[in-house]
Amino acid sequence: MSSRTDLQRVLDSGLVAIIRASSSEQLVNVARALHEGGIDVLEVTFTVPNALEILAAVKKDLGKKVLLGAGTVLDPETARAALLAGAEFLVSPNVNLDVIRMCRRYDKCVMPGAFTPTEILSAWDAGADIVKVFPADVGGPGYLKAVHGPLPQVRLMPTGGVDLTTLRDFVKAGAVAVGLGSALVEKKAVETGDMARIRDLAGQYVQLMKTVRAELKG
Repeated sequence: MSSRTDLQRVLDSGLVAIIRASSSEQLVNVARALHEGGIDVLEVTFTVPNALEILAAVKKDLGKKVLLGAGTVLDPETARAALLAGAEFLVSPNVNLDVIRMCRRYDKCVMPGAFTPTEILSAWDAGADIVKVFPADVGGPGYLKAVHGPLPQVRLMPTGGVDLTTLRDFVKAGAVAVGLGSALVEKKAVETGDMARIRDLAGQYVQLMKTVRAELKG
């Protein structure tokens, strides 16, 4: 798939699930539960042990049923390894121009992290498909709205602090998508193997996003 096609899939969903687990078996089960709940854009972070093996395992299990990406990509070496392992998009907590260039070279979506208006615009000018506003809980929806005002052309994805109570305000503030971590993939549910809980939460977020977008359309 091209970066344009994958970007549209992210925009259509509006939900990027950030998944962490201590084993590949756990993470594959989590990915499957999220997909069953209706979320098909998944990010495996490089803070997880054996992240490359886990990416490959999820890719083998779910294939094209999900759009699989890698997160916490800090350098071009990690970026290339992630792409070779099957990642279709990359997410960073910061702006690394070499990582952005790597994704442009291989026609993959890239979502660098930024916070200040200068960082956000720098990431966008460098070729970001979406700019991850991180940590979004610091400024909340009010900050996102303030940044979106003078930069309406930049696609913003708040990550950190987005949950069932704040998602509506973030989307109404201008978010094209949101990154969902522990508020969706709860640590306790992962540790106890409660995939039904994760599947249920995924369904709640999917329905909430549909409702909010319908409200915005009037």
